[in-house]
Amino acid sequence: MPSLPNQRFPRIVIARDSDTEEESSSSEEEEEEVEGDDNEEEEEEETHVEKLKGKTPIVSTENEDSDPKSKRKGKTPITISLKKVCKVCKKTGHEAGFKGATYIDCPMKPCFLCKVPGHTTMTCPHRIATEHGVVPASRRNTNKPVTYVFERQLRHIGLLVKASFTIPDQVHCAVVRYHSRRVTCLEFHPTNCNILLSGDKKGQLGVWDYNKVYEKVVYGNIHSCILNNIRFNPMNDGTVYAASSDGTVSFTDLETGVSEPLMNLNPNGWQGPNSWRMLYGMDVNPERNLVLVADNFGVISMLDMRSNSRSGDAVLIHKKGTKVVGLHCNPLQPDLFLSCGNDHFARIWDVRRLEAGSSLASLQHGRVVNSAYFSRSGSKILTTSIDNRIRVWDSIFGDLDSPSREIVHSHDFNRHLTPFRAEWDPKDPSESLVVIGRYISENYNGAALHPIDFIDTGSGQLVAEVMDPNITTISPVNKLHPKEDILASGSSRSIFIWKPKEESELVPEKDERKIVLCGSDAKKFKRKSGGKGEDDSGDDDYDTSYYKKGKSPSCKGAKGRTMKSRNR
Repeated sequence: MPSLPNQRFPRIVIARDSDTEEESSSSEEEEEEVEGDDNEEEEEEETHVEKLKGKTPIVSTENEDSDPKSKRKGKTPITISLKKVCKVCKKTGHEAGFKGATYIDCPMKPCFLCKVPGHTTMTCPHRIATEHGVVPASRRNTNKPVTYVFERQLRHIGLLVKASFTIPDQVHCAVVRYHSRRVTCLEFHPTNCNILLSGDKKGQLGVWDYNKVYEKVVYGNIHSCILNNIRFNPMNDGTVYAASSDGTVSFTDLETGVSEPLMNLNPNGWQGPNSWRMLYGMDVNPERNLVLVADNFGVISMLDMRSNSRSGDAVLIHKKGTKVVGLHCNPLQPDLFLSCGNDHFARIWDVRRLEAGSSLASLQHGRVVNSAYFSRSGSKILTTSIDNRIRVWDSIFGDLDSPSREIVHSHDFNRHLTPFRAEWDPKDPSESLVVIGRYISENYNGAALHPIDFIDTGSGQLVAEVMDPNITTISPVNKLHPKEDILASGSSRSIFIWKPKEESELVPEKDERKIVLCGSDAKKFKRKSGGKGEDDSGDDDYDTSYYKKGKSPSCKGAKGRTMKSRNR
């Protein structure tokens, strides 16, 4: 290839297997790879090098390295390693990770899915059947009358006969690239059923009317980094509380976007990582007018909603220096709340006597606990841990030393993903249906897709797995509507609304769905995405084949246009 005038290609050094391991790429720093074809990238880079050099590998000599001109310009030669390096154990001689939808196991590690040695991930029995090994726990009998009365009060809305599940399995509308960074949380409006709130990694708060599709707004001046939780004010549903990793709690009017900071744990600004406090878990106690927030040092604080000021002292509820990632108040007994964190525990507390070491129960897990939720009656507990386990406790009055069931599910994630959280279906009277995104991809007609799973926690069975051939990124953030059969999913920077297929739509001639494309440059949407992960720095987080038959309009600010696509 002829070189351009006044332009020189950098010199390239190709390392052989006999060389030392000092030239390992900086991309191998991560503990686990974000799902993507790293091997294909290396092959493409090697092919490009061979084209530049006439398809002949060139090894630099001492004379070339001692070129005084290159030393004078300070140019560093590019090193390309031809060695096979495992992305999991960092050792040479073998490769492991994802190739398309297939996961290749590392021989030095156990099964990636169930964490048990002796088989591969592709042949794991839990991959074939999610209910494998799930045995319902025996019910513990008790003769205590107080326990009987409390359990009857909490279970008065439950049904003995399980109703059939209605699964939203078709994308109805979407906003593509709605946020500038990946979506971190979703929340439905409690009274306006068609309003969805969303937060992202940059701290932006989005308000979207998905019935009208194009009516949306993003407030970018509320927080400076990750918005981790959104909760509506129970006394005024036009305002919300939000907790962020910038250490602040905000109180925002959704109509005007005017925000008021209620608490700032970093009043002196950045003083280093050892002192910077980040807020993760948050929930509202409507009976006591309290907002509960927890930080990355294991401490919980409380805010009075009437005075918008701090109430009481901060209390250490998890191991000192560990992150508390989730809080959830009991729906029928708000004085009871759950917390979970990086110390591998989920704990039950009573806000009326909250002090260090006073937890009512401690639920131990194998690894970090991403989330812990009470069921709609407040009698069951659902937790998600990154050891690829969903755990269920059938009764808070029973034996809490061990869970009633453990369900193996793929949600062990990389740091570039929003944590996976299994959540109850708030409309299910049997309190058994949960929804959670899946990390390991599956091969669907040649495409590697990441389904969203609906699981029956009573039996451990996979009720449904929903996917769309045009959603090629992972969907870790999922929220079921409290009143309607609607699912909202956050996949990278996009938000999708799922609804059930109607019987008349089983063999449709034309199915029109409304999609809004957001972006400053429409040309970006013409490039086809090849990655499966959620790298925030890239623009290839959505497969533009969704829009091949139509134009790709762009929108600026809160304005947008809809486009029609045929159902395939």
